[in-house]
Amino acid sequence: MAKGASISGFPEWLPSERVVEQHVIDTLRRVFELNGFIGIETRAVEQGSSLLKKGETSKEIYLLSRLQEVGHESDTPIEDRLGLHFDLTVPLSRYVVEHSGDLAFPFKRWQMQKVWRGERPQEGRFREFVQADIDVVGNGELPEHYEVELPLVMVSALEELRHYGLPKATVHANNRKLSEGFYRGLGLDDIEGVLREIDKLDKIGADEVAKLLVEQCGASQEQAQACLALASLTAHDGSELAEKFEALSKQYGVDNNPEAYELARQGLATLSMIVDEAAKIRPGSVIADLKIARGLDYYTGSVYETFLEGAASLGSICSGGRYDNLASQGNKRYPGVGLSIGLSRLVSYMLHSAGAHASRVSPAAVLVAVWDEEDRADSNAIANALRARGIAADVAPTAAKLGKQIKYADKLGIPYVWFPAQSVEGDDNSASDEVKNIITGDQNAADVKSWEPDTLYARQSVNFEA
Repeated sequence: MAKGASISGFPEWLPSERVVEQHVIDTLRRVFELNGFIGIETRAVEQGSSLLKKGETSKEIYLLSRLQEVGHESDTPIEDRLGLHFDLTVPLSRYVVEHSGDLAFPFKRWQMQKVWRGERPQEGRFREFVQADIDVVGNGELPEHYEVELPLVMVSALEELRHYGLPKATVHANNRKLSEGFYRGLGLDDIEGVLREIDKLDKIGADEVAKLLVEQCGASQEQAQACLALASLTAHDGSELAEKFEALSKQYGVDNNPEAYELARQGLATLSMIVDEAAKIRPGSVIADLKIARGLDYYTGSVYETFLEGAASLGSICSGGRYDNLASQGNKRYPGVGLSIGLSRLVSYMLHSAGAHASRVSPAAVLVAVWDEEDRADSNAIANALRARGIAADVAPTAAKLGKQIKYADKLGIPYVWFPAQSVEGDDNSASDEVKNIITGDQNAADVKSWEPDTLYARQSVNFEA
């Protein structure tokens, strides 16, 4: 490929950066599995009919075409064409329906895969990226306590990543029933439209959102201001949230509409429960923030966005919510709640802002030197003996001068170089192998059956600039 032929929005990590990404993946998987989540993988493509009508993201779908079909795509309805999945929740809903007879419910799954979105690339936002999801899906019903447990699992996972330079994470939660009830109490009908515009608050600001509410959703100036007033509410406990919400409902007469007010009260009760129950386990990790809307249409209850302390420009790095109607089969429904980390976005921040870096590029702790190509079999045997004992080892690519072999190990960050014993003709004393720590300069005799590297040097790790 010609130099400079990279494609915007499709990241390729260097080997040292890939080490950081793999440590993040391994950490998340460990935390997820500690909490009983089961790993799955789904196909990269879904039917267009499954991908469409999922909010603003529907406009960003990449559709697939065979070379022979180029120019004739219009002959096939979009609903019947294949597209690359833009998240992992839509594929999960299809997977659950297709395999419902083989799954134990509630089905707790973790999944880390690439997804694709045709949006404008920018720092930390890609067209091809990895997502890391956890979801719990029920059969017919799903208890509300999962709406507390899942954000806490994600906070636990993000806390583990603080070892690699990630700042403290806080989950901001809202409930769509609360928002919808309030909007309906104001006399608004285009609820999805209002939610979609409110979701843009952090991107375009309150004044622009107010204009869109009037122009796109049919709101009056007073109704638009009421929507913004609701979005400005935050609270750290249920009683504070209830007090602020009741005052706002009275101010705008929402409590004069019994049906809408009752719907809002249902959402208020769930959101208060989430904040208060989360505080009992991890105080301050989940707060109520009524501007959280989420642009995807399939959410029906609680919605979440997660922000890092001191990284406001990054925006949300983990989001999700409750969805009751996304997965269904006839009259049977599979409600779920889930959260998703934009893993590639997170890794990009860790690399470029937090200063996360690998202690070395190669996973090998030892490079076995080669004195002469005729002796390569001996060097290979030493490497294999070390590997059999769980010590990662590589063999020098050529029998170059010893200085070049050491320089090669140093470039890859391999801390030890193993020198096979050299027999001297006429010398009855058996020579021993030696190992050099090229970081400290120490060199000692070594036995391939018993030698152990220092754990500090042997471990490939991720560090960050404090």
